[in-house]
Amino acid sequence: MSSEQKSAPETTEAAEPRPRRLTYAAALAGLEGFALAGGGLWVCVRALTGSPDGRQQAVALGILLVMLALLPLLAARGLLLRRGWSRGPAVITQIMGLFCAYLLLQVNSIAIPAGIAIAVISVAALVLLVNPATARALGIKGPGRAE
Repeated sequence: MSSEQKSAPETTEAAEPRPRRLTYAAALAGLEGFALAGGGLWVCVRALTGSPDGRQQAVALGILLVMLALLPLLAARGLLLRRGWSRGPAVITQIMGLFCAYLLLQVNSIAIPAGIAIAVISVAALVLLVNPATARALGIKGPGRAE
């Protein structure tokens, strides 16, 4: 008997390129994360250098914003690396963004343009994230489509 080694089938196909929708969704999530981190750092600096009414509360808010920035930043990284788990945190971030936009639109001040911008970005990111091409690129199968 001769022993023959079976070689693994070679894949000549290159991996599919990342869809632009997925790249755009990751960019929007990253933008939101950097905006949250920047806002948190700005609040901390203003609390420590200025004279806020409640310094501890302002510093706590700044730290909270920086910690909240981790969610969209990790989601953006996961989307760029095509990890299936990353779509959930990205969608949650967009829903939170819509809630913040709604609250900003309720006040009658200079915050209204910020609310409009946040709403537009969140809706655009949600559209990109729920797109079937994005789900395929992330390897997410719908219900009843397990192999």
